Amino acid sequence: MASECEGKSSWPELVGVKGEVAAETIKRENPCITTVDILLEGTPVTRDYIITRVRVWVDEKGIVTKVPIIG
Repeated sequence: MASECEGKSSWPELVGVKGEVAAETIKRENPCITTVDILLEGTPVTRDYIITRVRVWVDEKGIVTKVPIIG
């Protein structure tokens, strides 16, 4: 699927940081992103792909555990 959004699409450097910090960084680095969801590992989600959304997966301490990517 071709990206309609210019800019960064993944943030591997955010693994290990606080979810809130990651969300702000993502919004700052790619203005096309309108939704950043911070989700606890294991939370059920839909499988749809949305070019303006990033899901930030965190552990019980609020630390990012997976590379945030557009979708």
